Amino acid sequence: MPKPLGDLLPPYLAIAAAELGKGQPVTVQVRPDAAAVGRALAEAMFQAILERAAEPQGATLIVPVGPVEPFPLLAEMLNHRGVSCRTTVFINMDEYLTDAGDWLPRVHPLSFRGFMDREFYARLDPALAPPPAHRVFPDPHDCAGIGALIAARGGVDLCCGGLGINGHLAFNEPPEPGVSLSPSEFAALPTRVLDLSRETRTINSVTVGGELSVIPHRAVTVGMKEILAARRLRFGCNRPWQSGVVRRALHGPLTPACPASFLRTHPDASLTVTPVVAAPPDPHPR
Repeated sequence: MPKPLGDLLPPYLAIAAAELGKGQPVTVQVRPDAAAVGRALAEAMFQAILERAAEPQGATLIVPVGPVEPFPLLAEMLNHRGVSCRTTVFINMDEYLTDAGDWLPRVHPLSFRGFMDREFYARLDPALAPPPAHRVFPDPHDCAGIGALIAARGGVDLCCGGLGINGHLAFNEPPEPGVSLSPSEFAALPTRVLDLSRETRTINSVTVGGELSVIPHRAVTVGMKEILAARRLRFGCNRPWQSGVVRRALHGPLTPACPASFLRTHPDASLTVTPVVAAPPDPHPR
């Protein structure tokens, strides 16, 4: 007799919401909706900034564009409390590249630099905002600059982000077929330029109505090395399609085929998700 469909799927996909993350070193929290997940990440960034606001050298953060919800909330928190982040350095995880290998122009609708300008930096009280030199993106023409900056600042206090459909962290994609990397080799990958996977380009095309042709083929990304060396990791997931990858990251094999599984190697990592992500995927949708 044929096995039920559920028996043919990886066992981790059947893990109940209440069991998500049990037995793993990553703390899992469930929040009511995307706004609440965004607020949890905004609060983590705010706390990291506040902890070092009085020091001559403020906090150093690695931050994403995706989830996108935290940044207006963080600006609101900083403005309301009058907390300066002029000594804070914000290192964005990644940026799309043109075919010529340069950053997308800020005016491009998909530019992460443009997003940060609109949704975070422009919302801050100018007296509290970080200077332009502290608004950092990995430079495709000087990838080593990120590692040098982090070393000069004594490390990264906090790294926030989300999980890609193939488990990528930032744009650290799983190795392509035929490419073999050991877990230690993959974890040591630094900031670099790379080709985006078909899976990443496809899921990211939902931001432009599914028009895959406008999604760039190349990007520059902060490396696994820099992410995993951060003192704290705070990641959030709020999309229905993340239910499976969250389970794979927490309960599947620890492997470069799922970069997010490396969260389990970190001493202080947490994942905040919505109820739809916490619920196991239904192989028999109604």
